[in-house]
Amino acid sequence: METVSELGFWQRMATTQGLIILFFTSAGCHSCRIWRKLLADYEAARSGLQVWEVDAGIDMGITQELNVYHLPALFLFRDGHYQRPIQVEARAHALDRWLAAMTDQPPEEMP
Repeated sequence: METVSELGFWQRMATTQGLIILFFTSAGCHSCRIWRKLLADYEAARSGLQVWEVDAGIDMGITQELNVYHLPALFLFRDGHYQRPIQVEARAHALDRWLAAMTDQPPEEMP
């Protein structure tokens, strides 16, 4: 899992191929710690998937652009394009099912 900042974020996103889960966190968020562990293991077990972590308290520009109001918040991008928010329980099998169902859907507009 890679920590990213808003500096050059959109340029990098535009040139990145494959699936990216963008994960918004905060240092004091207990649910974020659970998701962080799950996503680190999930990313390690799957090729073609990257997880990028954003500290919502530090990188507020990206946080506001995606209308993040609660943490953790997860969003799916494919080939640099916004797909949709991820709303699923913090379990690998639930994330597998969600990704299988949503990955090939047409993208939504960014919030």
